[in-house]
Amino acid sequence: MRKLGPGTRLVVATHNKGKLNEFRDLLGPHGVELVSAGELGLPEPAETGTLYAENALIKARAATAATGLAAVADDSGLAIAALDGAPGLFTADWAGQPRDFAAAMARVDRELGLRGVATAGARAHFVSAIALTWPDGEEAIFEGRVFGTLAWPPRGAQGFGYDPMFVPDGFDKTFGEIDRQVKHGLPPHGEGLSHRARAFLRLAEAVLEKSGDKA
Repeated sequence: MRKLGPGTRLVVATHNKGKLNEFRDLLGPHGVELVSAGELGLPEPAETGTLYAENALIKARAATAATGLAAVADDSGLAIAALDGAPGLFTADWAGQPRDFAAAMARVDRELGLRGVATAGARAHFVSAIALTWPDGEEAIFEGRVFGTLAWPPRGAQGFGYDPMFVPDGFDKTFGEIDRQVKHGLPPHGEGLSHRARAFLRLAEAVLEKSGDKA
């Protein structure tokens, strides 16, 4: 598989500034030059897939086709056991347009209440599928998951999206309260906690140049 090394220009196929910042945290230290689809003014393709991986590929392929550059895209979601896996693929859609994740989290609380389930302590997990596409047609998918429980009311201003209401297993803080260095596994904090960091670790193992690799 082709490698990403220092100086590689890579399109992050997103218009979400929070997601772009996470990719910059994860890939920036490796010397990869990142530019987002939003910064390039690219349109957002319709996400018609039925799997996270399919939607990630749709976004990455569109960015590669438009720019002639390698592209990376993430499709991610929050799956809540008591809601039969919802919001799932519709995680962002629950935030409406323009995105309002405070409203989305309130909807989670409301939907759980309709089922007689307390939001605090409800089991949930995040999923991230990262797609990498190259102009020559080479593609790869990397997936990560993190399991935990929901908190209510939401806590913390770190991260974005549903982070303030998700507590990863083994912690008593939400992703909204956990320092991003820990969440992303940036040195010296090990492998990272988030679904995106875990998917990124698989990407790193497969395609990031390591000491001794040929350029």
